[in-house]
Amino acid sequence: MATGVQIAGIDDPMVVELLVLREAMLWCQGLGLTDVRFEGDAKVIIDKLNRGDHGDNRMGAVLEEIANWLHVLPRFSIRFVGRHSNKVAHLVARKALSLYPAMSRSFDFHTWLSSRV
Repeated sequence: MATGVQIAGIDDPMVVELLVLREAMLWCQGLGLTDVRFEGDAKVIIDKLNRGDHGDNRMGAVLEEIANWLHVLPRFSIRFVGRHSNKVAHLVARKALSLYPAMSRSFDFHTWLSSRV
């Protein structure tokens, strides 16, 4: 089960968004959920995942890890939804942006998400 994302020293909001997505996937998998559609407003990230583009030096390893999870869990999917159409995606994006450029904070995704469910 997911325990939290440590983001100390991460100063890139795209990487933070990827880590949040990865943590959400691990959390759902840990709960035994098998059919999950993740929606987000980070179009660049979602496009990279859907194209299989893992070459970005800043986030390539995490992109590849998420792509591997999507391969192992084929009923997990990721879809772009504009910020104005999805309140949860908007809250996640706002949280990620509020942490930028935090250099020494820690974000417990599991606790944060549980407070929204």
